[in-house]
Amino acid sequence: MESAVKANPTLFDGPVVACARVEWEGPHSLVLHWARVTYRHYALRRVPGSTSWLPSLFVNVVQPTDDGRVMAVRMSSSTAAPGRWQMPGGSVEPPTEYETLDETALRRNAARELVEETGVDLPPEELALWVVTRGENRSIGLVYLAPRLPAAVLRDNFEAVTAAERAHGRDPELDRIALVSSPSDLADLDGPHADYLEPVVRRYTTGPGVPPE
Repeated sequence: MESAVKANPTLFDGPVVACARVEWEGPHSLVLHWARVTYRHYALRRVPGSTSWLPSLFVNVVQPTDDGRVMAVRMSSSTAAPGRWQMPGGSVEPPTEYETLDETALRRNAARELVEETGVDLPPEELALWVVTRGENRSIGLVYLAPRLPAAVLRDNFEAVTAAERAHGRDPELDRIALVSSPSDLADLDGPHADYLEPVVRRYTTGPGVPPE
C-alpha cells in the first residue's frame, strides 16, 4: 500500500470502519459491530491464505431520476478501482471521540459521499436506508435511497463538481455518470462493475422494492 500511495498520492489511506461482526436481533433489526482500521488494512485481502482481515463497511446511494432511471457512476483512473461502475458512495469514516457510529451517522456519511462525488446536496434526513448488501470479500454495504430528481439536474451537478475539482488541480473521484432504466442497460457500461450494482438496479427498476410514486 505504501508503494501505491507513493506512486499515486491521491489514493486514500486514512482511517475507515471495518465490520467486525453481523447479527440479527429479531426479524427487522440488524446489528453491526465495527472496528477502526486504516484503508491499507484491506491490502491483506490480497495475501493468499490470509484470514486476519475484517470485511469493509461502506455506504452508497441509489439516486433515481424523476422518470425512474438510476444513476451509476464510474471511478476515475486516479482511484484504487479505476474504471469501475458503482453507486455513489464509499467507505464509512470512524466517528470522532464525542460521536456515536449509529444509523444517523451512517446516513450523514452517505449524504457526504453523494455531494462530494456528484454535487447532489441533500439533507441526510432525506436519505432512507433501503437495502443492506453483502458482497465480495464479505463486505457490508448500506444502500440509501434518495428522492427522485430531474436527469438534467443530476448531469449539471456532476459537471459542476468535477469541473470544480479540476479547477483546483485535483482529479475528480468519478469521471462519468450513466442513467440506467434496467439491469440490461448495464451491459453497455464498459469496465468492471461493483458486485452489488446489478442486484440493486434490478431491485429498484424491476423488483418489488420499486418505491411508490
